Amino acid sequence: QYVTASTAAILNATSPFFGAAAAAIWLAEPLSTNKLGGMFVGFAGVVVLVGGHLDSLSRPVVLAIAACLVASLCYGLGGVYVKRRMQGVSSMALACGSQLAAAIVLAPALPFTVVPGPITPLVAANVVALALGSTAVAYLIYFKLIADIGPSRALTVTFLIPLFGVVWGVIFLGEPLTPEMAGGGALIVAGTALALRAHPTRSAAAPSICARNSR
Repeated sequence: QYVTASTAAILNATSPFFGAAAAAIWLAEPLSTNKLGGMFVGFAGVVVLVGGHLDSLSRPVVLAIAACLVASLCYGLGGVYVKRRMQGVSSMALACGSQLAAAIVLAPALPFTVVPGPITPLVAANVVALALGSTAVAYLIYFKLIADIGPSRALTVTFLIPLFGVVWGVIFLGEPLTPEMAGGGALIVAGTALALRAHPTRSAAAPSICARNSR
């Protein structure tokens, strides 16, 4: 409502670097030079992106940008919390539990929500598609990834959000692609990629462990 869908998608890409910071504090994962440098580059990207809104930087816009960043922070914290406290819980149980909790929290506000237009069959179909495809199935895959490869690497899925968010915003919503969006988005993605560069996968780590044991 106050920032474009493209801007919100780009800000969502800060989730991995929040996750890396949370993992360093909560899971005692070391903060390497790559991680610190990536966080700095990612923060610079947020500054560039926010700078594109300076001409219309009203209180609602500031709150909207802050809400996007807080949501990204929660994604990062949530992934680390699941890894720390939910070991052994199935991805199905985690996905169902998180969505049920969200429904309970949001339900009291439903009677006070103003619907901007008629609920046509197309609108209803879009809502169902978002609920099933973009939320339910996505969370099943996400929690499975957290269990298999850890929260920091699982959060790299957000690298794809700016790409598709900007493309769909330009195609379907007629949103402009500004230099600040392109530059800020590139810095955020580059920063999060740098922050996660030192994370070995299990398959890559296994041979080195076997090699040490054979010596």
